[in-house]
Amino acid sequence: MGLGPRSPHQAGRRFPAGGKRGRGAKGSGRPPAGRQRPPCPPPDGRSEPAPDAYPHLSPEALGYFRRALSALKEAPETGEERELMVHNILKEVEAQALALATNRTGSEMLQELLGFSPLKSLCRVWAALRSDLRFVACHRCGVHVLQSALLQLPRLLGSPAEEEEEEEEEGKDGPLETLEELVLGLAAEVCGDFLFYCGDTHGSFVVRTLLQVLGGTLLESERARHRGSQSPEAQRAPTRECKPTDFEVPETFLNCLQDVSSCFLKDIAVFITDKISSFCLQVALQILHRKRPQCCAHLCNAVIGYLSSRNSSADGSPLLLFLRDQTSSRLLEQVLLVSEPPRLQSLFEDHFRGQLQTLAAHPIANFPLQRLLDAITTPELAFHCAEPSSRQVACVPLFAALMAYEVYYGLAEEEGAVPAEHQVEMATARDLGEVTVLGSLLLQHLLHFSSPGLILRSLGALTGPQLLALAQSPAGSHVVDAVLTSPSVTRKQRCHALKTLKGQYVALACSRHGSRVLDAIWSGAALGARKEIAAELGERNQELIRDTFGHHVARNVALTTFLKRREAWEQQQGAVAKRRRALNSVLED
Repeated sequence: MGLGPRSPHQAGRRFPAGGKRGRGAKGSGRPPAGRQRPPCPPPDGRSEPAPDAYPHLSPEALGYFRRALSALKEAPETGEERELMVHNILKEVEAQALALATNRTGSEMLQELLGFSPLKSLCRVWAALRSDLRFVACHRCGVHVLQSALLQLPRLLGSPAEEEEEEEEEGKDGPLETLEELVLGLAAEVCGDFLFYCGDTHGSFVVRTLLQVLGGTLLESERARHRGSQSPEAQRAPTRECKPTDFEVPETFLNCLQDVSSCFLKDIAVFITDKISSFCLQVALQILHRKRPQCCAHLCNAVIGYLSSRNSSADGSPLLLFLRDQTSSRLLEQVLLVSEPPRLQSLFEDHFRGQLQTLAAHPIANFPLQRLLDAITTPELAFHCAEPSSRQVACVPLFAALMAYEVYYGLAEEEGAVPAEHQVEMATARDLGEVTVLGSLLLQHLLHFSSPGLILRSLGALTGPQLLALAQSPAGSHVVDAVLTSPSVTRKQRCHALKTLKGQYVALACSRHGSRVLDAIWSGAALGARKEIAAELGERNQELIRDTFGHHVARNVALTTFLKRREAWEQQQGAVAKRRRALNSVLED
């Protein structure tokens, strides 16, 4: 079901404005009213009342609206006839808005009709639902009608009809309110019972959509969730990756956004630990990060402050307990994504230091840790290798293993003591530690920074066997890939960082992951570098041919041709290099 105007269909049977509209239209031309029963407030702990407590839509009325919507889709996209049709249909909607909104089929049709609605008609339908706002917002069908109404704001805000009021229209409770007033009224209603709306399975959808509308930012994940399934599983899906769409909103909306967001502070513990309520806070952080950064930072501080004040876990910061919890870990992911670098640094120092390996291995805590790595904007982490500066050359093995300097090298330093200088002999004598998946991701991330010099210098300081171990590792091989593909790494830097692989090419070729790395090195190598690689491999040609992975490398290098017909091999490789340069030239153009 669409939320916006549909593409025009071919003109077919028209829906005459004022003509007969089916069996339910005899006499007055209106659809027969359904059985009306006054709605009841939802009982505690439930989203909606019993089935017989809300109005029902008669089959005749449902048939009328179905035919009306079908005719509207077939009508020309513009023109007086269409405008009159929309006006007449929505006038009938206004009379039965509650019955339509709380009927499964009626709700779907009403959502589509709102996508065609002009400003005043939308305001009249909204006003018709206002007296039953709490009931509609927490109804499994009604909630999607309210969402659809809110999602019309990017289309209708600033509409000329808002400014050119020829006459003051009357609603059933007095003068018709403007769209801005209706949205602010909804926000006041939500703030009046904030915990209830945020904690209700359906009501939380309204809060999240309202936050986006007030901030003038629609999140792609939330729009997709509205268009898709209404199942509890879809409602509880985490909000992680989003593509925001901004639109202009009045200043009153942004001020109201700040007021609504302050409601989170009154019961911060609930929004951290309750599964449904937490999603509202996650959306608020994303919107505030874009439109009210100071308010966003204040909320983040409140979250971290509360979590840090809980009882400490046996293995360190109390925050670690919440990193392992399904609900609070999702919220912490969002906090990490919207936090500024100084805040990230203090979080690392106070809570993550010394726990990276443990968190990386945890099935839940590894997700917030990944968000921390995603949010890093500088390679100078607190792995105890920033000072003294001689330790910086050891950053690659530390990052790869997610270990602090003292732990990696087995040093016993007293607390408060001046850190010792880096010992090159100690570093070269040690085998490369295990490369973790998150450590590899961190290094790949840093290699794509605009200035990855620190990482490249550390790679260049590795011994041949250490760099070989990195390239042969399932996770570490992707670090070498990043060296080869990052636009921030020049050819000269690339050669310097990987120079110690010379003498290791045969071992590299005879490894599952190393052979793939060697193929990638070969693809980007100039003719001179290819001669060096082929010459080294040729010395142990028989060993390569007998190896499961090595014989593929030998074939890729054309090693037999190199050994027996060197001149033909050089011509062949020269032609390949020429084609590659031509292709690169075309791609650059």
